[in-house]
Amino acid sequence: MQVVRAGPDLTEAAAGILLRSLAERLRDKPRVSLALSGGRTPWPVLRTLARADLEWKRVDIYQVDERVAPDGDRARNLTGLTSALLDQVPATVYPMPVEGLDLEAAADRYAAELPEVLDVVHLGLGDDGHTASLVPSDPVLDITNQRVAVTQPYKGHRRMTLTFPAFERVGSILWIVAGADKTSMLERLLAADPTIPAGRVPQERAVLITDGVLGS
Repeated sequence: MQVVRAGPDLTEAAAGILLRSLAERLRDKPRVSLALSGGRTPWPVLRTLARADLEWKRVDIYQVDERVAPDGDRARNLTGLTSALLDQVPATVYPMPVEGLDLEAAADRYAAELPEVLDVVHLGLGDDGHTASLVPSDPVLDITNQRVAVTQPYKGHRRMTLTFPAFERVGSILWIVAGADKTSMLERLLAADPTIPAGRVPQERAVLITDGVLGS
């Protein structure tokens, strides 16, 4: 995994990496796919990316994970994504369908919508070692034949999430990790520690950008 220590310039640097990754693929393909995570860290990055000169009409945006909550709820990742990026660009958006009663069937439908290979995937890192909504001890960690699944309740919500099989075939992954509280988990991620969910994501074709929590 390539590591970029961006310090206070994390927002601009991460937006630049995403822009270059998308632009490179747009030179070779008629459409590209971008899968985005939630959390607080990416919103400034996505607001910066929204101002970039990119052929957004050729970009398909998917969600990495989503809380099971009503449309427009502040807990929804889609709410933040819409404000930061989706309202600003003419991309095609594929929201995770988390409002129906049969969530497992909805997860299967979303998996069928995913391209065979996700071109660019953004991931974050939780202070418990989770990424996407692949959280410690959840049964979805053991899934090997589904690309989308529904978790048990975690911090008040069930979640729909991409699973490990979804990350096995990607063009590139950009990890964006900020905050001193992530230091120990970041070190375990870089060591590909399989005892935390993030450590099980393939590190080939991955770039990690941090605000300096690794120290000097």
